Amino acid sequence: MKDAELVQRKNDHLDIVLNPDRARSKVATGFERWRFEHCALPELDFDSIDLRTSLFGRPLNAPILISSMTGGARRAQAINRHLATAAQTLGLAMGVGSQRVALESDVNYGLNGSLREIAPDIPLLANLGAAQIVGRNGLDYARRAVEMIDADALIVHLNPLQEVVQIGGDRDWRGILAALGQLATTLAVPIVIKEVGAGISPSVARHLADAGVAMIDVAGAGGTSWAAVEGERARNPQQRAVAMAFADWGIPTAEALSGIHEALPTMPLIASGGIRDGIDIAKAIALGADLVGLAAAILPSANASDDAAIDYFQTLIMQLKVACFCTGSADLHALRRAPLYPVGGTS
Repeated sequence: MKDAELVQRKNDHLDIVLNPDRARSKVATGFERWRFEHCALPELDFDSIDLRTSLFGRPLNAPILISSMTGGARRAQAINRHLATAAQTLGLAMGVGSQRVALESDVNYGLNGSLREIAPDIPLLANLGAAQIVGRNGLDYARRAVEMIDADALIVHLNPLQEVVQIGGDRDWRGILAALGQLATTLAVPIVIKEVGAGISPSVARHLADAGVAMIDVAGAGGTSWAAVEGERARNPQQRAVAMAFADWGIPTAEALSGIHEALPTMPLIASGGIRDGIDIAKAIALGADLVGLAAAILPSANASDDAAIDYFQTLIMQLKVACFCTGSADLHALRRAPLYPVGGTS
């Protein structure tokens, strides 16, 4: 694919995702089916609630990952700088968008060492699509992606649905699991696997664990539907009809999270896909997540300014602390044990 076409695709994606009515999944995340038991006597000092954790040896002030969002478009440079500033200011983790354009052309639009200069202390995660790691250039691509931003880990995103309905998408997915296994044993940093909004099943998670991946981002249904995004980009009614039929496809985020955690209780997990607020973050932690990722929800603020991005995450953090307070949870360890019940169940 020509560089100009790749860049235009990234610009199209930004335009569509910034208008959530065009890109939102028709599926609910599943978090609405769960409710915490309220603690009327928390016996806690709210200001002493501790949300700290760590990722790949770097400390975090809250269990929040700015999920892989955008790369390859000129305006992505400002967005990623705003996000990196917010991450460094608040002590959050950050994953960059796909680095394919930067690797295959002379255009990086800020996906370079400047991000690490802005955010020297946070976990910073590189990102490639699964189709880019197969073949002779796969390991080289992965190494260059990590070196490009001095990353602590590499995210490899799985997006078969998006690719198969996308104009010019990658349709040959043979050999990806073997390539992941090779990366896990040869790359100098850990491998994180994420979906992009259709979820990961327990059976696929087991294959990934056997391949040696370090962490899984379930990235379930309930947020952005990339089938719908590609449907919006379709060039004719048939392409649009095929893509839009899958706008409600996928495993809801809460279901994917709880299923993988039950099947692989020691696998570190990231919950993403339609996270709305700090209460959803708290529910995800209680259902087995180590971190919670957000992408599309933060995009309008990240598109505006550093301050807007910081304000957005400060709100989430405060909501999460209130959820901890009202469940009697002094820290994330306690939150994982907080009573959480299916709506309609007995407490």
